[in-house]
Amino acid sequence: MRHLTKEQNLDWEIASAGTGNWHIGQAPDRRSIAAAQSCGYDISLQIAQQFSPAMFSQYDWILVMDRKNLLDVKNLAKTKEALQKVKLFLDDDELIDPYWDDTLFAPVCKQVEERCKEIIKELS
Repeated sequence: MRHLTKEQNLDWEIASAGTGNWHIGQAPDRRSIAAAQSCGYDISLQIAQQFSPAMFSQYDWILVMDRKNLLDVKNLAKTKEALQKVKLFLDDDELIDPYWDDTLFAPVCKQVEERCKEIIKELS
């Protein structure tokens, strides 16, 4: 999303965060890095962080990849406004987690890329 918004000269603040704390401070999975590179993106310098309730006031949208994360993040919302910011990245569907199947990283990367393009078009 960062790469695509920069290409469009959009001044959007983009962040990524997990709901768990098990990867804080780490780089992305090597398979994610490789899949992103094959799509033309360098994510190798990203550092994992954990979602915090403070992010509700920092961002207009909080997009999550699956229904478990949707529930986890919504449970952190303290206001109706914060709750309304939380949405599934794929509208009404979950993004497949490729972690357990190496063959899924490239297709998931393409799916993320296409959805990011849709979001940019939708909001621009």
